[in-house]
Amino acid sequence: MASQENLLNVPSPAKLNLFLHINGRREDGYHELETVFQFIDYGDTLSFSVRQDSEVSLTPGIDGVPNESNLIVKAARLLQQTCGCDLGADITLEKRLPMGGGIGGGSSNAATTLLALNKLWGLALDQDQLAALGLTLGADVPVFVRGYAALAQGVGEHLTPIELAEPWYVVLRPDCHIGTADVFGDANLPRNTAKLEKPPKDMWQLKNDCQKLVCEKFPEVEKALRWLLEYAPARMTGTGSCVFAQFDSEDKAKACLAAAAQTYQGFVAKGTNRSPLLKYLNTQ
Repeated sequence: MASQENLLNVPSPAKLNLFLHINGRREDGYHELETVFQFIDYGDTLSFSVRQDSEVSLTPGIDGVPNESNLIVKAARLLQQTCGCDLGADITLEKRLPMGGGIGGGSSNAATTLLALNKLWGLALDQDQLAALGLTLGADVPVFVRGYAALAQGVGEHLTPIELAEPWYVVLRPDCHIGTADVFGDANLPRNTAKLEKPPKDMWQLKNDCQKLVCEKFPEVEKALRWLLEYAPARMTGTGSCVFAQFDSEDKAKACLAAAAQTYQGFVAKGTNRSPLLKYLNTQ
């Protein structure tokens, strides 16, 4: 039986893109972006136990995603290869975040794995090293590794901490899966938004450059967005499909979600400028 020192149950929180601007496309095919990430206190849960061999197991699996292609397993393997670590892990995933929702589920899972196994395996990599590894797994992984609300630029790797209000959000999940690569590969995606000197305090002055295209291709997203706009300022996050609205109290957010319950799946969450994952690990 594993000792308590070899067990870890940790949150894998979601994020929202409070706006998303596309400033251009680089020669390597990646896009220059500007966005502000804020965490929310809702997400998946990952449980880790150390193995004395080098095996990495993940249960349950995700339909349509072979385990070795899952970012959780890829993150664990990357740590093993980088550090020459011969330990393994049994990993259990309690999945709440939808795939293709634009709220960072896979990227958050990868970052949680890097941070948790760095601790459990005693690897002592610092945050900069973990963020650099995370970037090889996905552009959004570093923000989850660093764990603070941030203005992201470049392909998402240049992060500047930012202090934001921490409102309540209603997040709705239209019944569709949207591939990030499909959105960024679309010829009709706007790619010429001017760079900001600095983001305004009111993010609702800005926009999500992906929203119009996604709404045209996925009427379910546009319908959910229009529904939310009857209650509060609302926007799509990331490349979708999730849409969110901002409220100044939990009661108002819960009332909105209750009204949506017969039509949409969703949840209420609090915005937070410090990742629940980092808060948790710092108490261990």
